Amino acid sequence: MPAWDDYKADAKARGALALELYVAQSTPAAPPETVKANLADHLAYQAKLEAAGQLVMAGPLSDESGEMMEGAGQMVYRAASFDEAKALVANDPMHLSGARSYSIRKWLVNEGGLTMTVRFAEQSVDVS
Repeated sequence: MPAWDDYKADAKARGALALELYVAQSTPAAPPETVKANLADHLAYQAKLEAAGQLVMAGPLSDESGEMMEGAGQMVYRAASFDEAKALVANDPMHLSGARSYSIRKWLVNEGGLTMTVRFAEQSVDVS
């Protein structure tokens, strides 16, 4: 297995974007009441990170059938290092309180794309 930095350099040499982001998955670690009690603080923290440009996207995940919500969530962060990203995740009120646990990984974005429509008069943005 190549080292992370070698793999990233190879991806860039091939012409890939090689954008390094960090993906965290969060799962309930306490009863639903504890999770709900921390929701407002969690959402405020997420909004703060979004405003600072550190939170790329976040939201809940379904179960493997795609039909049910199990309480798992995923967040994608921008950070200067893995340690910085880990601190962003660890300082989420859900994780600080023990209501949720998390795992975090580096993610090298090489391919894909987004389409964005901005409608100023409607004050709307559509991302697909």
